[in-house]
Amino acid sequence: MKISVIGCGYLGAVHAACMAELGHEVIGVDVDPAKISALEAATAPFFEPGLPELLASANASGRLRFTTDISEVAEVDVHFIAVGTPQKKGEFAADLTYVDAAVTSLLPYLRDGALVVGKSTVPVGTASRLAELVASAPVDAMLAWNPEFLREGFAVKDTLGPDRLVYGVSSGESGTRAVSILDEVFEVALAHDTPRIITDYATAELVKVSANAFLATKISFINAMAEIAEATGADVTQLADAIGHDARIGRRFLNSGLGFGGGCLPKDIRAFRARGEELGLGDSLAFLGEVDAINLRRRSRMVDLTREVLGGSLDGKRVAVLGLAFKPDSDDVRDSPSLDVAMRLKAEGATVIATDPEAIETSRRLHPELDYVRTAAEAVVGADAVLVLTEWKNYRELVPTDLDGAAGRIILDGRNCLDRERWRSAGWLYRSLGRP
Repeated sequence: MKISVIGCGYLGAVHAACMAELGHEVIGVDVDPAKISALEAATAPFFEPGLPELLASANASGRLRFTTDISEVAEVDVHFIAVGTPQKKGEFAADLTYVDAAVTSLLPYLRDGALVVGKSTVPVGTASRLAELVASAPVDAMLAWNPEFLREGFAVKDTLGPDRLVYGVSSGESGTRAVSILDEVFEVALAHDTPRIITDYATAELVKVSANAFLATKISFINAMAEIAEATGADVTQLADAIGHDARIGRRFLNSGLGFGGGCLPKDIRAFRARGEELGLGDSLAFLGEVDAINLRRRSRMVDLTREVLGGSLDGKRVAVLGLAFKPDSDDVRDSPSLDVAMRLKAEGATVIATDPEAIETSRRLHPELDYVRTAAEAVVGADAVLVLTEWKNYRELVPTDLDGAAGRIILDGRNCLDRERWRSAGWLYRSLGRP
């Protein structure tokens, strides 16, 4: 099929490359010329495992190209909207400026029978409004909503082999046609028995935000238990193991630590809560305010713990920070707990030497005032304390002799990802969140 992807950021670039890999003829559109130039050269503008190889393959095949000219999509059958929905400045609500602009810019170039497919995370009610906008086009065009469920670090895998497909469509004959078109787009996934859920616009929109809200709640729950564990001498990791054996609960996402960050969960739960207020249902989603608060408290607690082990003051102390991205296998530092902690330590007078396998440059653009080095061994030289804040594989596998350059034998495990007994038996003071 002929497909366009409007917006070539994290979601759009991955989606465009994967659609081309599946055999479709794809054109990616973005307003940023530098981003388009990079993608045309098969250079991913962000770190995502597998994406550079996919871009190179798709570009070489001739099935994938990129442009800043929206008029080049005039012969396209299916248009995916993959632009960002950031948090409004000074508010919790989602900013739909880019979504509205993307759909509006498409209207003059829609052909008869075209399908516009929303993938962006939007407040419930957005799709029905945009469907009216698409219906105002001078041709017979339709709108569907097909939310994405990508995990950074696994985005290529999640796009090529999704764990479910959700189609939000209108009722009647146009909805039936939209389903048929989407089935053709996702033919490969459906051939592998991927579950397919056909529903209305509102449900499709809610699937994404409610999934994020649930995950955020589960993470904040175990971090609330970590607060109780610290006060009582309990071990939150053993607690999570024990309750995780209950099939109704499960062990995944019960890892206590610095909490969640990134470009999705924090802003999505805030936007969901704001939408609840707009619908007069603020009480239904009020709990998300506490979920958010618990998550943010973990960052403060990490700073407090660092200050505590360094004698009550951070002023003049040298602290090594291992990990800046909000999660491993990503260079994304949007709302990163790790980078936030680093900056708070800096604000209290510490000299912060920071490193990350992929996120140094994205961090430097936001906070050039930190001192950056390439490796953990460099970061710990002369350090009074070492903080592991992002659970990259090479940090999880560290052994005490790897950090011999540290001045103080103090390691703070912000993700409960290290072998506590190994570090203690080597003479290090080991502390973590929620463990005695």
